[in-house]
Amino acid sequence: MPLSLRLAPSPTSLAPTTGGYGPVRKQCRIPYSGVATTKIGFCSLDYGKRVVDSCVVRCSLETVSVSVGQVTEVDKDTFWPIVKAAGEKIVVLDMYTQWCGPCKVIAPKYKALSEKYEDVVFLKLDCNPDNRPLAKELGIRVVPTFKILKDNKVVKEVTGAKYDDLVAAIETARSVGSE
Repeated sequence: MPLSLRLAPSPTSLAPTTGGYGPVRKQCRIPYSGVATTKIGFCSLDYGKRVVDSCVVRCSLETVSVSVGQVTEVDKDTFWPIVKAAGEKIVVLDMYTQWCGPCKVIAPKYKALSEKYEDVVFLKLDCNPDNRPLAKELGIRVVPTFKILKDNKVVKEVTGAKYDDLVAAIETARSVGSE
């Protein structure tokens, strides 16, 4: 599913041209589908009438894809755009850490759920220091925590590696959506 991002870079990242600020071409690197490599989209900074300390970056990302039957790794920058791109689909987010034993135990079961529920988007967020702002925004206190979102809002939460509770929460969210 193609994805369009709107970003606001810090004023210090802007490249001045002679006579002030002007259009600049930059590359955006976005992690993609949990794979170690990245896809590159080209961004043009369009200042038009410059407003104090802000500008708009228009990114055209050919493929930041979320596929059915797979778990997509997200980070603080890609999470909300992917959730918004999911539209009316239910999104399940697994918030985990690399060192968490229960997280490692439930990971294969979570992957199996992504293959079972083809109408649900499954995401994973490593709660490392880089992603701490998003984890804090989502109110994570323990790992693993599963957040179930619908229409860009958290509708259910399951804390701990409770597979049966996770399945029940997904089923509930799906049944509310089909009524």
